[in-house]
Amino acid sequence: MRCYGILLSTIVTVGLWASSCIAQTDNLAELVDGEVKRLANGFKFTEGPAADDRGNVYFTDIPNERILIWTIGGELQTHRENTGRANGLYFATNGSLLACEGGARRMTSQSPKGKVKVLTDSYGGGKYNSPNDLWLDKWGGVYFTDPRYGSQDGKEQDGFHVYYIAPNGKLVTRVIDDHVKPNGIIGTSDNKTLYVADAGGNKTYAYSITGPGEIRKKSLFCESGSDGMTLDHLGNLYLTKSSVRVFNSKGKDLGNIAVPEGPANVTFGGKDYSTLFITAKTGLYSVKMKVHGDGR
Repeated sequence: MRCYGILLSTIVTVGLWASSCIAQTDNLAELVDGEVKRLANGFKFTEGPAADDRGNVYFTDIPNERILIWTIGGELQTHRENTGRANGLYFATNGSLLACEGGARRMTSQSPKGKVKVLTDSYGGGKYNSPNDLWLDKWGGVYFTDPRYGSQDGKEQDGFHVYYIAPNGKLVTRVIDDHVKPNGIIGTSDNKTLYVADAGGNKTYAYSITGPGEIRKKSLFCESGSDGMTLDHLGNLYLTKSSVRVFNSKGKDLGNIAVPEGPANVTFGGKDYSTLFITAKTGLYSVKMKVHGDGR
């Protein structure tokens, strides 16, 4: 791994402070335990944060085709280069790192030893648009979104959809085909609810999960789209638009965590998984929380 000399540890003040003990809350200030800090900058466009089993946070710099790591010791490292313009990342239970390689138009898995395997690169005889974000369920299946931003040249699918890779990896199904442009996606740790943000329709929907790749009962969760998203252990959903926007499990808007740059994605990481890491254009940011990531 190689380290890059990027400006570190600039602190950005945000007027959000924690108070009282944590239970299910309607007050965002009770979830936040500090100020938003800029950890590193100088990137072109950061995305896809995912924490490993120690709390190190991996994230992508899409145009530079790199996957980087912010370690629990506060060090920036490069994990992989020539990533196919990887976007969303997610860790499997065996330590493999799954990636939406949007530029290469495929889904891949990198083993702990560094071997990259293509999971899928086409559906119905056509290449994907640009896989963007993903979530792994408890059965080992993978949900992923497939929008396209920028040029539409070479598009081979008939729209922007959500797909599911079966746990055995041998079958891919299209599970959602009625969004304008699906983007962020996350499921609850109990594997009962799947959230999908329709960035093109500026809405986020909730689905009931009934089995591997089986979703039912689509319902409108909130009138807001999102890029990436994450959940805390209380069931609060964190969306990314011009700020980090937080909703409780009932869909109530709790407020915004302001970030100096428009955020693209979020995840919980750090030693106790109670730090919210935010990828935002040229920078990586964090804020200490009084909650931890869902399932941690």
